[in-house]
Amino acid sequence: MNIYVGNLNYKLQESELEEVFSEYGEVSSVKLIKDKYTGKAKGFGFVEMPDDEAANKAIEELDGKELSGRQMKVNKARSRN
Repeated sequence: MNIYVGNLNYKLQESELEEVFSEYGEVSSVKLIKDKYTGKAKGFGFVEMPDDEAANKAIEELDGKELSGRQMKVNKARSRN
């Protein structure tokens, strides 16, 4: 399952986000979105988890949880149209 994670601290590293989600199960990928011109983080990203049950538990428990001074917004990612 692909999970959207928003309202992230701009200094957060992908490895830190992976560590948080790995407490709920296997993480297959983490991608923080960066501005293509400046290379600076945009404050959101995506986490891919192969086990839907673990992913749903992570979404339920991490949505609204504080990480690096900001409350994360966590939900199932919607596909782009």
